[in-house]
Amino acid sequence: MKLARKHLLGLEGVSRSEIETILNAAESFKEILDRKIPKVPTLRGKTAVNLFFEPSTRTRVSFELAEKRLSADSISVAAKTSSSVKGESLIDTVKNLEAMKIDFLIVRHEAAGAAHFLASRIDVSVINAGDGCHEHPTQALLDLFTMRQRFGGLDGLKVVIIGDIAHSRVARSNLWGLKALGANVTICAPPTFLPPGIENLGAEVSTDLDDAIDGADVAMVLRIQKERQGEHLLPSFREYARLFGLNGKRAARLKKTGFIMHPGPMNRGVEIAPEVADGPRSVILDQVTNGVALRMAVLYLLSGGEIDDAMAH
Repeated sequence: MKLARKHLLGLEGVSRSEIETILNAAESFKEILDRKIPKVPTLRGKTAVNLFFEPSTRTRVSFELAEKRLSADSISVAAKTSSSVKGESLIDTVKNLEAMKIDFLIVRHEAAGAAHFLASRIDVSVINAGDGCHEHPTQALLDLFTMRQRFGGLDGLKVVIIGDIAHSRVARSNLWGLKALGANVTICAPPTFLPPGIENLGAEVSTDLDDAIDGADVAMVLRIQKERQGEHLLPSFREYARLFGLNGKRAARLKKTGFIMHPGPMNRGVEIAPEVADGPRSVILDQVTNGVALRMAVLYLLSGGEIDDAMAH
């Protein structure tokens, strides 16, 4: 199957069949990554530019590795080393990159909608690597991929997303993707971390973590994003950890088959206890591993590739 789109800007409005096409392709690429030489010539001759205006470790390196594993030429540009520090506008920066005949632009920007803005003005395939507090589609897709690996499917799963929902692009993308695949989603956070109208997106809303997590299949913990908060939304981190931190006692409320996720980076001892993050129920490092295969799948499918062809390599 092919993916009938040129860009990946978010998961809002992306169909179940499209998401499943991406996840199926990721399965194929996960097998390739387990080979002695985890590299295929699939995107030889293609060029990808990773343009990051915000800090990143997992997403940026994961995209770079995915590009290299597919034999694409890969170039990474950080905002502080680009001409944006000289006052060049975002569109001028990107238009100049496009003029160098690139094929993919992977962009992270602090402004919500930045990826959509660029996709409407250039002919290159744009992948949103995080735009402000809006969306982070490849993170959500690798989370869905990790869940599907564990459970076989997501229909009827009870997933609880915990923490700084108001500032989380990961929460929004996951909510769209989880609903598309048939999961039941509960958002749990202090009232100051709940954006207005979040219940209209199809999730249950709770401010009681002990109740919300009871019998859940997946607990997805989010980082408190201090850098995005213009005001004090919590009495203290200690108070947050007491009421909303995922500790061992709370983790025991999950189903016996349940597990714990976190997109990283973690504030250990605040939103998640170290013994939970490093415990047997944690799949946090599995998420990181799966990110490379998932991003390989996205790059491959946006280039016009088909799943059957990917499996033939």
